[in-house]
Amino acid sequence: METRTKSCRPATQTPGLCVFHWLARQPGTPVVGPMDAFSSKSLALQAQKQLLGKVASRATAAAFLDEASSAVLDELYRATKEFTRSRAEARRLVRGLVKVALKVALLLRGGVLGADGLAALGRLRQRARRLALTALTFQQVAFSFDRRVLAAGLLECRDLLLQAAGPHLTAKSRGRIGHVFGRLADGDFLAALYGPAEPYRSHLGRLCDGLSRMLDDGSI
Repeated sequence: METRTKSCRPATQTPGLCVFHWLARQPGTPVVGPMDAFSSKSLALQAQKQLLGKVASRATAAAFLDEASSAVLDELYRATKEFTRSRAEARRLVRGLVKVALKVALLLRGGVLGADGLAALGRLRQRARRLALTALTFQQVAFSFDRRVLAAGLLECRDLLLQAAGPHLTAKSRGRIGHVFGRLADGDFLAALYGPAEPYRSHLGRLCDGLSRMLDDGSI
C-alpha cells in the first residue's frame, strides 16, 4: 500500500530550507474565515524568537518552514480545530510540531546527537516517507484506509524521534512529543479525516496535496 501514485500536480521546488530538508541532508539520515486567521509561518516565527532568545525575521522563519510544509500544517490546524472544536487545542498541536522540529534542527546544528542519534533520525525520515506514501494511498484507493496502520506508523515515528533526540530534551519537550503524536494517532480523528463527510474530505484532499508536494521536492 506504499506504492505511490504519481501526483498530477508538477513538483514544486521551494527556495527555503525547511526542517525536513535539513533532516534530509544529515548523514544517515470546515473552511476557516477571516476571523479565524492562522499561519504556521507566523507561529514558527514566534517559536524561533522564544528558542533563539533574539529577534528573528520572517526570512529566518522561511528557512525552517517552506510553502508545502506550511500548507500542510495550516490544513492540519483546520482539521484538528474541526474535530476537537477547540481553537486552542489545534494551535497547541501545530505549535508543538513546530517547536519540536526547531529544537531537533538546533540539536543537529550543534552536533550533539552523535552517531546513534543521527542513525535514529535517518530511520525516522525513512519511516516518515513510507507513512506519507501510505497516507496518500489510503486517500487515492477506495476502501484501503486502515486507521491502525496510520496510528502504528505515527507512534513508531514518535519512538524514533524520542530515541534520537529525547536524551537531549527536557521532560516538557518529551511530553510535547508524546502529546503531538498521540493526537495525530487518535483513531477517531483519523477515521473522521478519511471519512466521506465534509469538511474532512476537503481537509484530507488539501493535506494530501501538500504531502505530495513535499514528497516531490524531497522535503519528506
